[in-house]
Amino acid sequence: MSADALRAAVPDVVRVARPQRLAGGVVGTWHAPAVRLVDALDFEPVFFFSGGRLVRVEHVAAGIDAPDRGEAAFAALRDWGRSRFGAELATRDPGSEIAAWVDGDTDVYVQRTVDARGATVRLVHKARVVKDGRTL
Repeated sequence: MSADALRAAVPDVVRVARPQRLAGGVVGTWHAPAVRLVDALDFEPVFFFSGGRLVRVEHVAAGIDAPDRGEAAFAALRDWGRSRFGAELATRDPGSEIAAWVDGDTDVYVQRTVDARGATVRLVHKARVVKDGRTL
């Protein structure tokens, strides 16, 4: 999907004032108004492009100051992923937990991070990049 196609599909999308840059030339250049993905928590969608095409969509709830530090939101999105994609590949370390799935040509994951500023929960859909292990 191109930026023009995104603007046609999501009419209230606007350019990000300071784009977020990721590895591989992926840039978060557009965002839309927050949407409620789980009870009492709004997530801002951010659209990332590389080479003129949409390659990643993040729904981000940042600065969560709820007593559970986003744990219920993470669990709700993880349960949604389980019902949609099956068992997850899970990782957990101090300050972070991730539940990830593969759906065809898309990687999907839910992440919760906790630090001194609060908690962040994100739901990410991104184009799957398969690398040839012989070239690593």
